[in-house]
Amino acid sequence: MFPFRVVSVTPKLPAAICRLKELAYDFWFSWKPEAVELFRTIKPDLWRESGHNPARFLIKVSSEDLERVAGDDDYLAMYRRVFELYDSYKSEETWFAKHYPEHKEDVIAYFSAEFGLHESHPIYSGGLGLLAGDHCKSASDLGLPFVGVGLLYKNGYFTQKINSEGRQEAVYPHLNFIELPITPVYNSKGSQLTVKLEMPGRDIYILVWKVKVGRIWIYLLDADTPKNTGDDRRLTGTLYGGDQQYRISQEILLGVGGVKALCEMGIVPHVWHINEGHAAFLILQRLKELVAKGLSFNTAREVVRASTIFTTHTPVPAGHDVFSKEIIRNFFEPAAKDLGIDLETLLELAWDRERQGFNMTLLALNNSCLCNGVSRLHGKVSRKMFLRYYDGLHQEEIPVTTITNGVHIETWLARELRDLYFRYLGKECVEKLGLQVWGKVDNIPDEELWRVHRFLKVQMIDFVRSSLKRQRMRNFELSKRIQEVDEYLSADILTIGFARRFATYKRATLLFRDRERLTKLVNHPERPVRFIFAGKAHPADMAGQDLIKRIYDLSNEPQFRGKILVLENYDIHVARHLLHGVDVWMNTPRRPMEASGTSGQKAALNGLINISTLDGWWPEAYDGNNGFAVGTECNFHNEETQDQEDCHSLFMTLEEKLIPMYYRREAGLPQEWVRMMKHSIKTIAPVFNTNRMVSEYTDRFYIPAARRGMAFRNNNFEQGERVSRFKKLLREYWDQIKFAQIETNGAPKMYAGQKLEVKVDIHLGQLDHGSVAVELVYGNALDYGLKHIERVVLAQVGEISPGVHRFSGSLVLPQGGLGYTVRVRPASPDFPYTELPLVKWAPGF
Repeated sequence: MFPFRVVSVTPKLPAAICRLKELAYDFWFSWKPEAVELFRTIKPDLWRESGHNPARFLIKVSSEDLERVAGDDDYLAMYRRVFELYDSYKSEETWFAKHYPEHKEDVIAYFSAEFGLHESHPIYSGGLGLLAGDHCKSASDLGLPFVGVGLLYKNGYFTQKINSEGRQEAVYPHLNFIELPITPVYNSKGSQLTVKLEMPGRDIYILVWKVKVGRIWIYLLDADTPKNTGDDRRLTGTLYGGDQQYRISQEILLGVGGVKALCEMGIVPHVWHINEGHAAFLILQRLKELVAKGLSFNTAREVVRASTIFTTHTPVPAGHDVFSKEIIRNFFEPAAKDLGIDLETLLELAWDRERQGFNMTLLALNNSCLCNGVSRLHGKVSRKMFLRYYDGLHQEEIPVTTITNGVHIETWLARELRDLYFRYLGKECVEKLGLQVWGKVDNIPDEELWRVHRFLKVQMIDFVRSSLKRQRMRNFELSKRIQEVDEYLSADILTIGFARRFATYKRATLLFRDRERLTKLVNHPERPVRFIFAGKAHPADMAGQDLIKRIYDLSNEPQFRGKILVLENYDIHVARHLLHGVDVWMNTPRRPMEASGTSGQKAALNGLINISTLDGWWPEAYDGNNGFAVGTECNFHNEETQDQEDCHSLFMTLEEKLIPMYYRREAGLPQEWVRMMKHSIKTIAPVFNTNRMVSEYTDRFYIPAARRGMAFRNNNFEQGERVSRFKKLLREYWDQIKFAQIETNGAPKMYAGQKLEVKVDIHLGQLDHGSVAVELVYGNALDYGLKHIERVVLAQVGEISPGVHRFSGSLVLPQGGLGYTVRVRPASPDFPYTELPLVKWAPGF
């Protein structure tokens, strides 16, 4: 085919509404319903046809329609109000500016394999991407000096169709970047910025695009350029596709390419945030750049670690990317030479001895100064899972803390509820997150809250019916099957939603273990229940696709027809309707396999009631009165037993508590249910949101990492060099440490308040006593060891012989069964001992 150039030809905007294009290319519109209305009002049908994409809408809308609204006084008044709001947002003083004005130039770079901003920009697959999108929106709201880095997928994530047999069909769209709300990044010569990457046997060229999200930018990398081979152009084709070669190539593009792109644009981050292990190769590129400046490899590691943070999202070992030694050699042997090390040293950065491969999570863990899980339970699970990487540490000391996920309130809150909240709580409710503000939910009259909920439920029912009709028409089903959809669902019938990724551990079919009880629930003559299911299974996950098929087949059985429904193509648009309109949000993961989960947080924000197993975020939120808990917090060793118990608990909770409460009416109003709605809103919304989450990241992670990173860079990397030398010294001489003698007044029986005294003589060899800390470690004594450990640092009281130092201290005994021991660990004001877990416990103590 002969070469040609593509241009976007759009109608010229009338002067009176000329800023519409500015708004179309800023995802600020996605959380401001007034901004959405500005486009929709021009031509509602076209807005729907354009997939709610303002960039595509402005390409397709006619000049006549634009001229019409430009002469409409009501439209122009709305236009002025929106841009007053927009300009005020851009100019007002932010939370970050008030709290950390000295760090206003300290850029935070957030790397993620996916970003879920809006249905018009489908470069996300599920929870990880939606979390990243909400994270960016709150970074904008709070005014952080923040940039995102990701990949621009030509085919995005697949569009799901469910055929007449109930089978999932994956259709990959071909995204026209001209019609997306993105813009190219240009270099100094006026052409699109291109970054070159060295790959085995060839170079790959990456185009850089940018996405505006309020006050911040996300930079997206695109390999679909004629400079690359056909196979290489497809590297940014789809999310999480292909074999190991494809996967590692994608992750190199994200990590290595992302660092190089920021460098080319002159952006110098002070903090590097790795959102899941996919982006961890950024560490190798940063090391390479520092070594090229003359730093030793070990010093470069300390400098990189000082400003890197890592968020892990996966609570099972199999979910973490691991690459073979051969693949790493193929892709990174030249990089090892550039770093001045051999391949074995490079492999040791992330070598997983148990899985015999290069573990991307371990690469991030080993080279980050701070790491977190995304709920308290996930943090606990992660510490147990990562224990094998930290010889010598107690499980409770594994350096994985917790920052629990949240949701972006304005993105997920129904407009009608937002207006109601503004009226009774004030507009500050989406900014000020304290219980003092959200406690005013109780001031909303029950009748008004219920009326708004029923209005949203009717809208949801209309949406579900329309979706099912389109699906059945496409599948050429009988007209009777299409027409009967009009009788499905009712605003008067309790409706429960289950919508999420169809992974087997999420147990979408838990209810189906007892078909007899389920039949009674949906066909009860006075208190019927309806269930709506939606969700995608990964195209390679046949077990997940079988779940969809099973639910679809059951929904077509006579006793369940019209009472159990399956929607196709679960995305942000579908989620929004369900999260606004069902009565109950059901979540049944097999504990403890849900890292966090955020859909239930979105549901609670909209007054929906959660019923969930005590997994992910729900154990932190559930207080006995703001929803329903399924099962217990006990750990099961047999999945079949766990599923049986949780199924029984789910039915008991529905039959005896939830359903009766919903149908109890006083003067036509379910007053007890509405009280629970209010309690759910005021206890969950002000806590489980991304403004709280991002401010917590800022206080606990971003600012400490920025300051530590700066300290390690100052004075020609003096502190980084000092730490590198000290760690080398400790590794070299640690084996010389020996416990010479331990004396204690401890006895099998002692009394609370009695003083336990300990005296320890330790041979330190060539190490100075200031290089170590000797501790008395104590906690609850259990069969498998100590729990809830505490530490008392013993004081050095003298050198009793050459190289042998005496340490002593005491503990006032608390009540209860106590276990204690003694250990020695590294000590330095420059780094936490968990970075170098060379811990030696007293033998046979």
